[in-house]
Amino acid sequence: MKTYPDMRLRRLRKSPEIREILTETRIRKEKLIMPMFIDENLSRPEEIKTMPGIFRYSEGTFIDKVKEYEEMGIRSVLLFGIPKSKDSRGSSSYDPKGIIQRSIKKIKDETGIVVFSDLCLCEYTDNGHCGLVVGDRIDNDSTLEIYARIAKSYAEAGTDGVAPSGMMDGQVGRIRRELDSSGFTDTLIMAYSSKFSSSLYSPFREAAYSAPSFGDRRTYQMNYANRNEAMREIEEDIEEGADIVMVKPALFYLDIVREARNRFQLPLAAYSVSAEYSMLMAASSMGFIDLAPTVIEANSAIFRAGADIVITYFAEFMVNKGLI
Repeated sequence: MKTYPDMRLRRLRKSPEIREILTETRIRKEKLIMPMFIDENLSRPEEIKTMPGIFRYSEGTFIDKVKEYEEMGIRSVLLFGIPKSKDSRGSSSYDPKGIIQRSIKKIKDETGIVVFSDLCLCEYTDNGHCGLVVGDRIDNDSTLEIYARIAKSYAEAGTDGVAPSGMMDGQVGRIRRELDSSGFTDTLIMAYSSKFSSSLYSPFREAAYSAPSFGDRRTYQMNYANRNEAMREIEEDIEEGADIVMVKPALFYLDIVREARNRFQLPLAAYSVSAEYSMLMAASSMGFIDLAPTVIEANSAIFRAGADIVITYFAEFMVNKGLI
């Protein structure tokens, strides 16, 4: 029932100044995480063909970019490594002198940037799967032991948080136990709790050279049709010791973000993935959209749905263009 017979909500939108005062959802740059690819095989940055404007950085150049982010006001990065050598066990992933371990140390030594380190095997195995292959299947429990080794090596290098993305059952609990027993009780776990088997990862797989050489990832990544299962996955990660939970992808899964926000009190991240970036870039290049306002609208939607943190390839763009 209206209290006043002539209530006009348009009064709340009558000028740019009024609209600005009454804006409910704001994008803050300190709430954005910029993904970074560091490639041990490169001597200079290399643009990713499927993700225009996003680069793989060499070990000699990535730190300058991180320092640039810090000057811009971007507070956090999420690191992905591309090693020189791959094998069936992804052994480069837990090498104390591996590409990500060295990169973490350099960032922490030279900047104040918060470092999250993606924890998975897909970039490091010669088959591109996120876990150890035994026969014709991905073996859950033996993979957990590798994840524990990776987590410890990242913590020893100084990472602020590990971000397990492989969707193995029990991964958060095993990693938490390893970190705690090794004296790294303050190392955060940002869990890819609700990570769906999605078509939207294709540009990333080209970026990180991580496409599976056989089969797919549907036995461990989630069925995109299942909302209740997503809530169970998040709840289990919380019970196992996650500090931050995540929904991935973001824009096609805003209902999952909202439901997770309604149910759980932990900090909630959403990962706006590679194809979400590439689709907007492609639409802009064709003249179908005005990129800047569309990017703000898209990211506002993710925060409006309830995310506390957004991992987005547009973080640098939004800050550079003065959009936030």
